[in-house]
Amino acid sequence: MTNKQEPTLRFDEVNFSINDTQIIQALSGSIANGKITTLVGPSGAGKTTLLKLCNGLLSPTSGDIYLHSQPLQSYDPLELRRLVGFALQAAPMIRGTVYDNLALPLVLQGKTLSKQAALQYLEDVGLEKQFLHQQARELSGGQRQKVSIARTLINESNVLLLDEITSALDRTSLREIEELITMLNKQHGATIIWITHNLDQALSIGHHTWVMMDGELIESGDSNLLKAPKTERVKQFIMGETT
Repeated sequence: MTNKQEPTLRFDEVNFSINDTQIIQALSGSIANGKITTLVGPSGAGKTTLLKLCNGLLSPTSGDIYLHSQPLQSYDPLELRRLVGFALQAAPMIRGTVYDNLALPLVLQGKTLSKQAALQYLEDVGLEKQFLHQQARELSGGQRQKVSIARTLINESNVLLLDEITSALDRTSLREIEELITMLNKQHGATIIWITHNLDQALSIGHHTWVMMDGELIESGDSNLLKAPKTERVKQFIMGETT
C-alpha cells in the first residue's frame, strides 16, 4: 500500500547527459503524492527530459530516481510505463477508431476492452458515446487529448506526465482539459506532473511548482512562488513570460 505521506517520486542528485552535453544537472527533489506539480522554465531547460526519466524512457547518467520509495530500475519496464502514463502535446493516435485507440493498452497486454468499459472511459473524460466508433483522425485537438488521457486511465496509471497538452488548443478546449485534469486529481487521487509554458495555468492548476533552467531545479514549492520568486533568475524569467 502506498503511504500518502511519502512522495510519489524522489530524485537524488540526478544527472543526464548525451555525448558531452549535460541536460539534467544534479537535480534533487520530491513530487508530492496525489498533487498536481507544474513544471515551468524556458525552452531547453530539460523539462521534457525529466519526464522521460520518470517513466524509464531515458535512464539517468548518474543519481537515483525512486517511485513509491522503490528504485525506478527495480520496476519491469512495461509495468513502469503502465503505472506512469505519458500524454504529449500531439496526442498521437494509431490508425482506426477511438475504440481501437482506447483498447491499445489492453491489447498490448493480451487483453480485451469491453464496449461497456470503453463507453465509461469516454464518459469519464467528457466525450459522448457516439465518439466510440469515430475515426481517430477526424477528432479535434481537444478530443484527441481527451482520448489520450482516457487511454492512460485504462492503463490504471496513478502518475500522469503531461507535456504541454493544452498549448495547441483553443480557449474552450484548454479549459475543458484543465477541468478534466483537476477532476482526475481530485476523484482518482492521481499524481500529476504538468509541463506548461502558461504561467497563469501553472499558478491556477498546480498545487506545487518546479522552475527549471539549464537542467537545474532553481526553485520549488507552493505554486504561489510564481507570484514572489526568491531568486533573481526566476524573477527575470517570470517578467519575460508575462510582459
